[in-house]
Amino acid sequence: MAQQRQRQRRAPMAEINVVPYIDVMLVLLVIFMITAPLLSQGVKVDLPEASATPLEAKDKEPIVLTVDTEGNYYLNVGGDEKKPVDADEIVRRVAIVLDRSPDTPVLVGADTQVNYGAVVQAMVLLQQAGAPSVGLKTDPSALERK
Repeated sequence: MAQQRQRQRRAPMAEINVVPYIDVMLVLLVIFMITAPLLSQGVKVDLPEASATPLEAKDKEPIVLTVDTEGNYYLNVGGDEKKPVDADEIVRRVAIVLDRSPDTPVLVGADTQVNYGAVVQAMVLLQQAGAPSVGLKTDPSALERK
């Protein structure tokens, strides 16, 4: 009798259950999809509104010189984007990037309350660094909301 009971026992299942792993991966995917848009880099400025057509997307990330309401400059290359940068440092950093890759787009983003002279000064600094052309960042989504 004892031998019959041993023969009737099932062999242990040797498969790995992957359903919990898939559940964890889907939860992580949802978390990353929700948090990715919130990871916006740079300084928060209120860009002017414009109805111009956006530039075509290029492979290269543009150099963006941001001017805040107090007239401070922030650069998205070669350092902390949230730390103000002086004029000499702007010219030096932008020149290095443009020497390596001359066709990198260059943009100026300024708050709507920034003095026009500060924007012109930013464009002059970028010209001194060797930027062949400088574009202005605007907020086209603001027009769509109206």
